[in-house]
Amino acid sequence: MIALKSIIDAFSVEDQQKFIAYLQQKNKRKDTKNIELFRLMTKPELDSKSFCRQLYKVDNCNAYHALRKRLFQSLIDFTANKNLEDENSTDMQVIKYILASRTYLLQKNYEIAYKILDKAERLADEHLLFPILNEIYHTKIQYAPNYQKLDLDNLIHKQKENRKKHILEDQLNIVYAKLKSVLNTMNYEGRAIDFENELQTILEDYNIELSETLSFKSLYQILAIVNISALATYKYYEIENFVLKSYKILKEKKETDKQLYYQIHIVYIIANTLFRNKKFEASLRYINEMEELMKLKKRTYHKEFILKKTLVKALNYNYNNQQDNAILLVEDVIKTKHSDIESLLDLHLSLLMFYFQKEDFIKAKSVLSKFYHTDQYYIEKAGIDWVIKKNLAEILLYIELDEDDLLYSRLKSFKRKYTTYLKQINQTRILTFVNYAERLYQNPESSKSAEFSTKLKSTFESNTIHKEDIFVISFYAWLKNKAEGNKLYNTTLNLINS
Repeated sequence: MIALKSIIDAFSVEDQQKFIAYLQQKNKRKDTKNIELFRLMTKPELDSKSFCRQLYKVDNCNAYHALRKRLFQSLIDFTANKNLEDENSTDMQVIKYILASRTYLLQKNYEIAYKILDKAERLADEHLLFPILNEIYHTKIQYAPNYQKLDLDNLIHKQKENRKKHILEDQLNIVYAKLKSVLNTMNYEGRAIDFENELQTILEDYNIELSETLSFKSLYQILAIVNISALATYKYYEIENFVLKSYKILKEKKETDKQLYYQIHIVYIIANTLFRNKKFEASLRYINEMEELMKLKKRTYHKEFILKKTLVKALNYNYNNQQDNAILLVEDVIKTKHSDIESLLDLHLSLLMFYFQKEDFIKAKSVLSKFYHTDQYYIEKAGIDWVIKKNLAEILLYIELDEDDLLYSRLKSFKRKYTTYLKQINQTRILTFVNYAERLYQNPESSKSAEFSTKLKSTFESNTIHKEDIFVISFYAWLKNKAEGNKLYNTTLNLINS
């Protein structure tokens, strides 16, 4: 039931209409209830028992479950057919060429067979379809002795080069999966791991250097690996040049529009990297490029990337002195239902931060009230880093609202749950920050002393603050503002721009 409902929830209104038309064409009997069940399942307020009663007027479980199974199979068939039409038309066309050519080869009609295979090779090469290219070369080589016009040595050389590309793409895929798994262990399970050491070990195991560039997909995987490293270590400034240089090389390739999904991903990585490095205007330029790419292929990937794009755009606005625009942007997009839970949680947490920096603590608390699940739930959905940020925001909000009981309850819980983890990942400065915040609440006047200001600066500021993570600076700005007594948003922007 859950799997079926989750598939239907992900359908757009257009997809729903197309699926109903698909069922109408498929149905041979007029009394089939699959369309009726599908329409019922698009309504979020109904449950399984309600579906059964509305369809059969009684609790006819056997008939309902059989109907549900048939609908599930129809959804799979519809999705597969849609993907064949939308994305894999090139793959299918090349495969058809190979199958047709093999028929002509068996008939010894070599001239026409190799013309078709040449056509298939050009198309597969243009779209970087390495496994299919291998099939083409295999077929060409198999029948080469019967067709003297072919250069067999050249064919063998092509196949070897293609095999290298295919192997590298496979290796990158494995490395990406392993590093993503390591990051998930850190982020979603809260276990401390030496990520940089893991990265180096995995790359050495597969003899891969991060300077290699190949296909659009391979380059995306390399950039994704680098981005994972920056996410784990907060060192976005170390990857910026590599990311920009790699994308420039990629854009010079002719096939940049052939793997649109990966291109959008890469532009998103660049925009996010530039934002984290506090280069807001440059980041927004890449967001504009991302928006244009999302319009291509009949907006096929618009739904997939809309939340990620909106998040980075809103964050850029907020830190580029356009806070009201940031708030409007986020509030508008979260009104609509989305299946990307992690990005949705990021947007809500960002909105909380925007209101907090604006010192509209009532609205910030209203956003916070929507986070009613346990920390463990959010660790599984968005990761431990997100949960720690949420907890810190909550502590600061209770300080500002002077809510003693909630504050001390949250402080006690935070220290009990996360002290060991933060020490393991060498982020004890978060604990130092929490201790400063607690002391300020207990003795607000202490923030006005010159001694407090000096100690604060020596603890959190350094000559490398321009390389510091933007969110770390944002938390420190709250402490600094308590010492200076200005507007929090202005203090935050001044500190970042310094």
